[in-house]
Amino acid sequence: MTTEAVIFDLDGVIVSTDNYHYLAWKKIADAEGIYFDREINEALRGVSRMESLDIILRKTSKIYTDEQKQELAYRKNEYYKTLLQNLNSEDILTGIMTVLEKLKKNQIKIAIGSSSKNTSLILRQIGLHNYFHGIADGNEIKNSKPHPEVFLLAAKKLGVKPEKCLVVEDADAGIDAAIAARMEVLGVGYASKNIKAHYRAEDISEKLFDKILSIDFS
Repeated sequence: MTTEAVIFDLDGVIVSTDNYHYLAWKKIADAEGIYFDREINEALRGVSRMESLDIILRKTSKIYTDEQKQELAYRKNEYYKTLLQNLNSEDILTGIMTVLEKLKKNQIKIAIGSSSKNTSLILRQIGLHNYFHGIADGNEIKNSKPHPEVFLLAAKKLGVKPEKCLVVEDADAGIDAAIAARMEVLGVGYASKNIKAHYRAEDISEKLFDKILSIDFS
């Protein structure tokens, strides 16, 4: 396969906002008297805000109406966006900028494929809002990961066939979404343990992409 584009998940791949998500959900859970810890937070990785809330609410016997759920999700996002104001370019994960620059140099298109509805805010905070050839996020899709919609939309924006795209993901839901989109996928970080990923690595590096894409990054 000749790879013409690389689609990156955002949270946990380009920049880590995991702790901000945790702190915002923890504030909601504590206010509602619901048990919530970092292990539960891991189950929220890569899924939508409302699906995350449903997972959290499994720890309580209280029944919430749809309106109450929407209010909780809104409050969480407001807390989260406040925390995001602390982000800056120094929060871009190690090795990412070098890889992105080399992909561009080798005329491989790059895109973001994220279920987050705060993608634009995060990219602005870290100085990469106008950096990618295409951005597909939670504001444009009806189905969050593991549905392949966000990756298929990213490929469409790039004008590249799905089978010529490589996805970089740190979440199991994202791995499933990429496979469903008929794309090869590199599982990094948390997803480096996912045996369904075509490639796996703890960290992103030039050497890694050199091997996967057969590109001379020197």
